Amino acid sequence: MNRATDPKSIIGDDAPTPPHLDVRALEATTGVLTIDLDAIAENWSRLESRAVPAECAAVVKADAYGCGLPQVTRKLAAAGCKTFFVATLEEAKHAREAAPSAAIYVLDGFFANCGDVFAKFDVRPVIGDLSELAEWDAYRRTSGWKGSAAIHVDTGMNRLGLGINDARGLVPRIQKGDHGITLVMSHLVSAENVHASSNARQAAAFREIASLFSGVPASLANSSGIFLGSQFQFDMVRPGAALYGVNPTPEADTPVRPVVNLKVRVAQIRKIEKGETVGYGGIWTARRPTRLAVVTAGYADGYFRAASGIDGTRSAEAIVAGQRCPIAGRISMDLTAIDITDLPPGAVRRGHFVTLIGDGIGVDELAHHFGTIGYEVLTSLGKRFIRAYRGEA
Repeated sequence: MNRATDPKSIIGDDAPTPPHLDVRALEATTGVLTIDLDAIAENWSRLESRAVPAECAAVVKADAYGCGLPQVTRKLAAAGCKTFFVATLEEAKHAREAAPSAAIYVLDGFFANCGDVFAKFDVRPVIGDLSELAEWDAYRRTSGWKGSAAIHVDTGMNRLGLGINDARGLVPRIQKGDHGITLVMSHLVSAENVHASSNARQAAAFREIASLFSGVPASLANSSGIFLGSQFQFDMVRPGAALYGVNPTPEADTPVRPVVNLKVRVAQIRKIEKGETVGYGGIWTARRPTRLAVVTAGYADGYFRAASGIDGTRSAEAIVAGQRCPIAGRISMDLTAIDITDLPPGAVRRGHFVTLIGDGIGVDELAHHFGTIGYEVLTSLGKRFIRAYRGEA
């Protein structure tokens, strides 16, 4: 098989074929999403070094930002990560299977009817309400479970978390000991903006609470917060998006490696004449005789319609035969057209693969064209592509 049409060569000769797929299925796929677990582990190590002496945890919610919760958790646990954050109990179950000895915190908190599940998997709720705390206390008292929890304090997000006064009210409990609280945390509103005045206000408010919670580790910084300085790092940092290649310092060059690569097949090569339009709505018009490569990805796969090629605007691009080529016309549910007129004839043919993410096109660049953030790009990537992992633990 020609290397340009062979998904095994797209994954990389040193990467194993995904064990749940046979070679025939791999050859028939319309797209390959490759996740570089070695890059994720290296990103975690870079962030850990930046935060020393604080512990570096890892946020693996939302299927590890679309990269695969079990695979990422196993890899990071092998790399030395001891604490993980998920959003839901279901995610916590998978994280526990992947990291049997890790501390696992559930960000969505504790619900009264779920206590047995917390106990069974030995996972810790992040508690952000006094009623929730009372329910957790009641479960521990009646069941005899000695499990732990985090206290989430709201310092300005106005989403989840105890108010500052409610948090102060827990100080007598902390002073008595045997309280079961293993972490006090908050979340920054605008950490990616180094000039945001809210950063200093939140750090000051959290510093007061952290000092009152004597002996309890404290955590404030997310990915971008790590780069605001040591005064934001406290005892633990909680990177998420930066682990997966999203730039945590958007005003400067990225300090992390790219993680995902998405290649999709060319379904058809076609020629159109000057003046003809492409796709729904006729929003893109050929200014010359044009060659198009129609590829097997669209908004159903997380390649957002907002990146469509529109007359007079700069669209997203793809890498075709080693060159950047612009999207032409409206991105549809399953298909996207790419203008390949500037490529030499025959440089790309039906069945070849083109790159939508990777080879210099990062998730942040794509997010700009999508009108969103890299987080949404990663978590929206569709499930129709074969997923392949490099560097599995």
